[in-house]
This record gives sequence, C-alpha cells and structure tokens, in this order.
Amino acid sequence: MNKIIQLTRKTIVKISKTDFVSLAIEEQADLSAFKEKPSLLTIAGVFIICLSFVIGWPAVAALGVMAIHLHQPMIVVIGGPLTYGLSHLVFIFGMYLSGGTYTLIFFRWLTRVSVEKLLTWGNEQPANTDMQK
Repeated sequence: MNKIIQLTRKTIVKISKTDFVSLAIEEQADLSAFKEKPSLLTIAGVFIICLSFVIGWPAVAALGVMAIHLHQPMIVVIGGPLTYGLSHLVFIFGMYLSGGTYTLIFFRWLTRVSVEKLLTWGNEQPANTDMQK
C-alpha cells in the first residue's frame, strides 16, 4: 500500500509540472470571466443547446407515441435515431458557439484547484508557485 501512495504522489508531482497545470497554478486561474456579460454568440449557443434537449428524447418519445397510434413501428425505428442524431448535431453546434471559451476557463480553474488539493494531500508544493498566498 505504501508503494501505491508513493507512486500516486510522484504522479501528482509530475502532472503538476506539465505546462497546462503549472501555468494554471502560476496564474491562479479563477472563474472571474463568468462575471462578465456573455456575448450574443454565447447566448445564441446556450439557446441552441436548450433547443437540442427539446429535439432529443421528447421528440423521439413523440415519434414512439405516433408509431403506436398509427400502428407503424417504422416511424420510430427510422425516425428515432435520425431525430436523436439531429439533436446531437444541434447540441455540438451550440457548444461550438458558446462552450469553447468558458469550457477552457472552467477546466483551467478545476485543474488548479484539484492539483493544489492533491499536492497538499501529497505534502508537496506545486511547481513554480508558492502556496502561502
């Protein structure tokens, strides 16, 4: 068990020295960008993401009800996967419009917080920073 802990600690220290992690720690990555007013593109992207949820399972369920009512199972057999696939494409487009910037900001913050906690657990200091702040 002790070897597993030592290996885990070495791995955490090695991860903390990667460019992405050390830069996030050094710059004290935070979520302050979420306080800014979102752009019109971001709002449109979130709207499209919400639309994808409406297109997804509710539309497939409606096709199922229609298939049962009309006694035509092929409506849901063919239409279900097509509708769900369309929903997925709409979701990806919405994420493309709104998600890229905020996703990076969120993951930089999450990386910094996680690695700092893990380094404290491992009694190690993060690479290129001082933890006394």
